[in-house]
Amino acid sequence: MSGQLGKIGLVASMLSVVGSLYLYFVTGDENLGIFVGLWAPTLILATKEIEDWMQN
Repeated sequence: MSGQLGKIGLVASMLSVVGSLYLYFVTGDENLGIFVGLWAPTLILATKEIEDWMQN
């Protein structure tokens, strides 16, 4: 992943993982923690696809 959009997607996915761990362990809301954690790969894939689309 290269470019500014890729970096934004990577940071957003890392925040999703950190937020997921916080929700799961600190607040005790296991379902919401899992839901938020599932967004990490989606954000990475979406930013990669958007970058590919913008280059063509």
